[in-house]
Amino acid sequence: MNAEFCFRPLSFSWVAIHPHPKGVVQFMGGAFFGTFPTLFYRYLLRQVFEAGYTVIALPFRFSFRHWALSVSLLKEQDELRREIALAARHLGYESDIYQDKTRYFWMGHSLGCKYIALLEFLSDDRWPTLLKTCTDARQIEQIEQAIVDLRPDAVSIKGQPSLLLAPDISDTESAIPIRFLAQLLDRFQLGVLPTRKQTQCLIAKSDLFNLTGLISFDHDTIAGSVANPRQKPYAENDVLWLITQLKQRAFPLLHQELSGKHLEPLGVKIGSFVVDFNPFDKFAERICDRFLENQVLQFLEELRQREQTPKSVATVQSLQSIPSTVAVQAGSSSQD
Repeated sequence: MNAEFCFRPLSFSWVAIHPHPKGVVQFMGGAFFGTFPTLFYRYLLRQVFEAGYTVIALPFRFSFRHWALSVSLLKEQDELRREIALAARHLGYESDIYQDKTRYFWMGHSLGCKYIALLEFLSDDRWPTLLKTCTDARQIEQIEQAIVDLRPDAVSIKGQPSLLLAPDISDTESAIPIRFLAQLLDRFQLGVLPTRKQTQCLIAKSDLFNLTGLISFDHDTIAGSVANPRQKPYAENDVLWLITQLKQRAFPLLHQELSGKHLEPLGVKIGSFVVDFNPFDKFAERICDRFLENQVLQFLEELRQREQTPKSVATVQSLQSIPSTVAVQAGSSSQD
């Protein structure tokens, strides 16, 4: 049965159902572009689908309350597990995989990565205790209210690998470029929660983030980079901070830095080109010169293999391996 790349509206998301899926990739894009993921990220999502994955495109919603948005992704996953299985059976496709939570992946771009990171933190059984050391009682109450309707086993993405593309751990100053106004909102506790500093504290204290991959871009002035660390202060260079923090986990962080800017994951295929909607960049790129999608597929496969590796073996491997952080520019033979 041939795989037809077609997004269907299910629950609050768009889903491309593969007839013989080897996994399910849940994708959350960045601000604005992520609101219409099936358009702006179409080439990337199509390559993931054609590699054998069912793809869930989760539309981005803007809010300063990032805990509530993150928990809403858990609720959506719980609902989609049922709805996709029903739709797959109706189409005559394989459907048993959708009940196995370990077959699900998370993939984010830009701010979408922060929501995924918060879900990873909530998957740590110690999250209420750790949260008290990094935030305040008000945020704990917000989370407890948000998860009250979820089953206990649904408040976790443990065992589900995450792939972060140009991760941006945004706070109020990132959302509002007028610094005085951003600081005023924070002073009255009306800004982004958790803040960048609080989010970094949560990640640092968690024992998870072992099934994590990160792809960065050497000229990214928003998420930061390894190749040009002076473009941003270390505390605001989210890429460099995450690499430093996660390289000593049970599994060393999978990382590759590619040539490009922050909006590299965007694009649709037009002829033999990928058009990325960025007039301040190259705007269009030949498919044969594009490497991102091949790197994404390689990391998804490696993350799946890690998920199936016993933790004792992983610990030994982590002592023998240092993650790569070399900027790369290479060609790709991937076709739409």
